Amino acid sequence: MTDNLRKGWTPDRRTVLKTGAAMAGAAAVGGAMKATLAEAASPAGTMVIAAPATPQSLDCEFDVSLGTFEAIAACYDCVVEFEKIPDAGVPTARREDINDYPNKPGRVNLVGKLAESWEIDPDSQWIRFKLREGVMSNWGNELTADDVVWTWHRKLALGAIGGFYASVLSYTRPEMVRKESKYVVSFNLDNPNPLLMKLQPNLYNPIFDSTKCAEAGGSEDPWAKEFLKNNTAGFGPYEIAKLVRGNQAVYKARADYYGGKPAIDTVIFKEVPTTAARAQLLEGGAVDIAQHLQPLELVKLAKVPGVTVDTIPATFMLWIELNAKMKPFDNIDVRRAMNFAFPQEQVISTVFQNLAEPLTACMPDIYAGYNKSYWEYGKQDLAQAKELLKGAGYPDGFETTLAYDASSGSQETSAILYQSALREIGVKLKLKKIPAATFYSNVSERKQPMIFYLDSPWCPDAGYSMNLYFHSKSFINYSNYENARVDELIDAASKTGDMDARLEMMDEVQKHVMREAPWVFVAKTNFSLAHRADLKGWTYYTSNNMRFQDFHR
Repeated sequence: MTDNLRKGWTPDRRTVLKTGAAMAGAAAVGGAMKATLAEAASPAGTMVIAAPATPQSLDCEFDVSLGTFEAIAACYDCVVEFEKIPDAGVPTARREDINDYPNKPGRVNLVGKLAESWEIDPDSQWIRFKLREGVMSNWGNELTADDVVWTWHRKLALGAIGGFYASVLSYTRPEMVRKESKYVVSFNLDNPNPLLMKLQPNLYNPIFDSTKCAEAGGSEDPWAKEFLKNNTAGFGPYEIAKLVRGNQAVYKARADYYGGKPAIDTVIFKEVPTTAARAQLLEGGAVDIAQHLQPLELVKLAKVPGVTVDTIPATFMLWIELNAKMKPFDNIDVRRAMNFAFPQEQVISTVFQNLAEPLTACMPDIYAGYNKSYWEYGKQDLAQAKELLKGAGYPDGFETTLAYDASSGSQETSAILYQSALREIGVKLKLKKIPAATFYSNVSERKQPMIFYLDSPWCPDAGYSMNLYFHSKSFINYSNYENARVDELIDAASKTGDMDARLEMMDEVQKHVMREAPWVFVAKTNFSLAHRADLKGWTYYTSNNMRFQDFHR
């Protein structure tokens, strides 16, 4: 069993690891926490999760932290969602059907959530949604077209994360999203946009209860920013019963949820900062799920009776940002040299225990349009790296700093291996450990010459992926990459419904990006879920988070 995990995927790149019957007893994890969790985990209708952190702000306009993802997924719903299909390699799991369907509206396989039906322009210039009637929020207000309009107007007005979604949709004026009748709302763009339908199921495009938000914010805070930091106002299956940041969040299933009350009545989302402690709690039976564990911990847990480790191909990509506005990384040949010097094969086998594959492109390989033919850094080539540095004016190398997340053992170990390799070509690499609480801000500030980043584009589209990371004006272009031709292609692709033409343009973008190497390409990692064997219903989402409502025993 452990050998299977170490070898990674079966021929179709997936592995399922299951172990036998339930385990009695518990690991010695530490008194009060363990006792509290074990007691909480015992009811059949309760699920206890050991997580890296509790939700910070509950407003998806401003927060992208791990705990917040889970809160948004539990307490809110979008108008539509991707159809779920069985995973080819994990028979107990499902996944979103993100395949390209030329004969379906918007080329996507969607089912209704808050919307029961819809019409879409063949060129994806407009959509009209008919909302479900009688859908109630956690505050007891009925869903209407006003809620959808208010939600999208808020994105445009605040211009934060939702502002990015607005920009990629070419949604520039409030009146582009308008109420047609009490339960009908329409999106009307100035030009075709292939993402108009694809972005609707995005985790961070949920619909707010505008009645409650208006009441809570009043004239002083018309977009309810202060209220939504600490409260939810949605139409989803759960509501937050208790939130103590740094300790735990407690979610309660809504009996009045339009989709039916979830099977898991209570979810206790407990902050357990270290991966070792999370793994021990799962091993001892004190929690049902341990999130975001290290590969070696997954290998060990795969042998524990009563524990299941499912690992599945995902949209996760791990890379190192090379800050193109800081010397020497303003030089393309230096950036290429840094890729040739990276010990990718060693990192995949030793750090990730083969629960990952080489990152060979600048977008997920499960999205249409992925092309690995521009990948040229597969084998570590220190001689080539040294030659490139010489040509770039650094024959004796240089000194720089690589920042990594202190909570990630895999990043730290990868950084140490990289440091050793770079020493051989004259590059003196200083390692900078950054606390988990401030790591994301260090990435987004773009002040580090080199910094690890783990991310995934949540919309299954090549144009979206390229726009997100490589358009010079994107808020997630953390490497400060800039190429006028790349911007031109991304902008053009966002305004045509011709999928073949879009894929051709995005292929050219991949060619430029891979040649100019704004990242050190590290790994595409699996999504691995370690959980008690009696917990069923896991579904993989491209946003790489869980939905409590999927689980049952």
